[in-house]
Amino acid sequence: MNALNEAIAKIGVVPVIKLSNPERDAAPLAKALCEGGLPVAEVTFRAAGADKAIRIMKETCPDMIVGAGTVLTVEQAQAAYDAGAQFIVSPGFAYILADKCKELGIQYFPGVTTPTEYQMALPYGYEVIKFFPAEQSGGLAKIKAMSAPFPMFKVMPTGGISLKNLEEYLSCPVIAACGGSYMVKADDIENGNWDKIKDLCRETRAIVDRVRPQ
Repeated sequence: MNALNEAIAKIGVVPVIKLSNPERDAAPLAKALCEGGLPVAEVTFRAAGADKAIRIMKETCPDMIVGAGTVLTVEQAQAAYDAGAQFIVSPGFAYILADKCKELGIQYFPGVTTPTEYQMALPYGYEVIKFFPAEQSGGLAKIKAMSAPFPMFKVMPTGGISLKNLEEYLSCPVIAACGGSYMVKADDIENGNWDKIKDLCRETRAIVDRVRPQ
């Protein structure tokens, strides 16, 4: 895998973040994630100001890996890139986004769950693809089944991942990393519960280190 994919796989879990107030929350959240042992974030465009949040998080923690999620349009992809995003994630596969990310030279993780979508992604030479929504689409059993005809892909499942099933997912050699929002719940961000977020990140880090000792 390339250096970015290797770095994300080493961290093991990508927090998926929705920020309604990036000016207030982006900086302390970035610090909480890094201090908790998960120096990576997928900032979703489901809330306005995602590009601003990406910029603030990178400025606050320059060594952190920060990307954009729920990217649906080329305009959002461009805004994320301009803000300093290091990767783009979309819930589905879109040729227009794949081509835009290739043009920009930025890592793209398209969302796929079916053989057709896997095969659509194949010509682009991706090392890692997103499997979304993971649990609702068949979970680990389907991911393993899909790896038989498509062994060239590592997978980043997102959707329904929690502390309860994280170890099972990470134990599968097909999994590059998991995406999850359980450590960055909206109420905890809104109330500034940074210590709680750090604790959940540390619990996550402990599972990653147990399953994948460095």
